[in-house]
Amino acid sequence: MTENGVQPLVAARDVTKVYRTPAHTLFGKRNRVHALAGVTLEVPRGQSVAIVGESGSGKTTLSRQLLGLSKPTSGEVAFDGRKVDPRTDDLVWLRRRTGLVFQDPYSSFNPRRTIGDSVAEPLESAAEPCSREEQLEMARAMLVRVGLPADAVDRLPRAFSGGQRQRIAIARALIHHPELLVGDEPVSALDVLVRAHVLELLAQLRAELGLTMITITHDLSIVPQLAERTVVMSNGLIVEDGPTAQILTQPEHPYTQELLAARLELPPTTWRG
Repeated sequence: MTENGVQPLVAARDVTKVYRTPAHTLFGKRNRVHALAGVTLEVPRGQSVAIVGESGSGKTTLSRQLLGLSKPTSGEVAFDGRKVDPRTDDLVWLRRRTGLVFQDPYSSFNPRRTIGDSVAEPLESAAEPCSREEQLEMARAMLVRVGLPADAVDRLPRAFSGGQRQRIAIARALIHHPELLVGDEPVSALDVLVRAHVLELLAQLRAELGLTMITITHDLSIVPQLAERTVVMSNGLIVEDGPTAQILTQPEHPYTQELLAARLELPPTTWRG
């Protein structure tokens, strides 16, 4: 339960994730890498959270646990009070209630499938199946909502720029009306101007749809636009967690202070997510 006694939409409780690295020789020893070292996190319904940290901090590994894409070594993940267990559950119920926007808009789509078919793909496992014509009509409406022309449904991915493809990825992630949207470095592959437009779109859609949103990033410059709460990770642990304004202006943990100092030393054109 959250502090006010409300059941969180998604929660991780003392989650660890240990990977074994390949041995360098035939009889060599495999090392253990603790990607998550006992993480506990609760996200209330309707909240927008940024999980930030450098590469290898554990933020993407944590997001994969929350979405049921990887099983924890120990600990438990729950969605709306229901345990998430990839080992015993097909998790179709979870896929229907979550959406994911990947980092790279260029590798997110099958180059031989039309945009309409790609965007409508989540509808194939919907609780209430609909015809292909209905799926394409829903895809068309969602593409228009993210700022693309209706005839985009008939085109192939190569017809679109990186920024347009990321808008398409957002449309695909939202077409089945998920409760939770996770963006894994959702604007890091985009140039500065396009990034600003996509960030504005994400913030607008979150407000209009009442989404719970988790953004994974190492770029603190995008956090104020997307998140009311910021969680800072380092070496598989949460080292700081609080309101975004407080984290960015009055950081307490030395690691958070280092992240902010590093960001301020860079000109805006070099900030990358």
